Amino acid sequence: MHVPDGFINAPVSAAAGVVAAGAVAVGLRGARRELDERTAPLAGLVAAFVFAVQMLNFPVAAGTSGHLLGGALAAILVGPYTGVLVIAVVLLMQGVLFADGGLTALGVNITVMGVVTVLVSYALFRGLVKVLPRGRRSVTGAAFAAALVSVPASAAAFTLVYAVGGTTDVPFGQVLTAMVGVHTLIGLGEAAITMFTVGAVVAVRPDLVFGARGLRAPLKLRVGGELVDAAPAEAEPAAAGSPRKLWIGGLVTALLLAGFVSFYASASPDGLEKVAADHGIDKTVEEHAAAESPLADYGVKGIETARLSGGLAGVIGVGATLAVGTGAFWAVRRRRSAGATGAQV
Repeated sequence: MHVPDGFINAPVSAAAGVVAAGAVAVGLRGARRELDERTAPLAGLVAAFVFAVQMLNFPVAAGTSGHLLGGALAAILVGPYTGVLVIAVVLLMQGVLFADGGLTALGVNITVMGVVTVLVSYALFRGLVKVLPRGRRSVTGAAFAAALVSVPASAAAFTLVYAVGGTTDVPFGQVLTAMVGVHTLIGLGEAAITMFTVGAVVAVRPDLVFGARGLRAPLKLRVGGELVDAAPAEAEPAAAGSPRKLWIGGLVTALLLAGFVSFYASASPDGLEKVAADHGIDKTVEEHAAAESPLADYGVKGIETARLSGGLAGVIGVGATLAVGTGAFWAVRRRRSAGATGAQV
């Protein structure tokens, strides 16, 4: 759902940029409370993983494909504030390096694909885990539902932005119906990816999943014929262990997805591209400012073999996103540590 330059007029794009900048600023402050020495590198990995999976367009209808947005996945794994930053990093790298998503529309994309998906999905996720029985199945089930709802919510948000600042005269109702309809189907794919990814991490390191913290049901003991909560046990050894194995496994998976599996992704236009073409919204699309980038359109210029060109571009993208994301999240973590030290002085 990457909005290109030209879909939204300059004033609304600028206003969306202000909203996105504010959301990132709030995210930076909130992420200081969410990140620690173990989860900061995990957040960088989540950004690289989202980048990789977004390269895997899957078919959802005749001539239409979809791809992961990632807001729900990021929010559940590393927290909602950090989740907004994760999606912002991914969109920035895609726009600057790969000419995917307009640069003047960066604020629109961060708002629609990052802020809206994180807010909607995490609010629904937290509501569900509070009423469902505590356990891994509840976490994965809530993740599925949250991700499913977040995608049409994002599509509806884009339609509202288009209604205010669209550069073509297409009736609001037509755009809303088409966008929400196709993105509900895409949401099923998003939900499945999110559920399986969250489930895989919860299975091996539940202590590292932000959305799973504090969800373990207390041990019950029968005393005098009544069930009472047992004294809390000491933290599992895994909670204090290094996440290195998980980090390496996640990185290898991201590299394989971007460098190899992406070659088999659907070539059909995604939901927004299909709706834009069908309703004439793309008549005012502008050439991307980074169209001449060596990595534009997820290929390395000068390499003629499509498989090698796309795979190498994917690997470069994963590496660059990992480096930028990890560096940014470590900086946020250090500021938290510095603030805590200053408060003790």
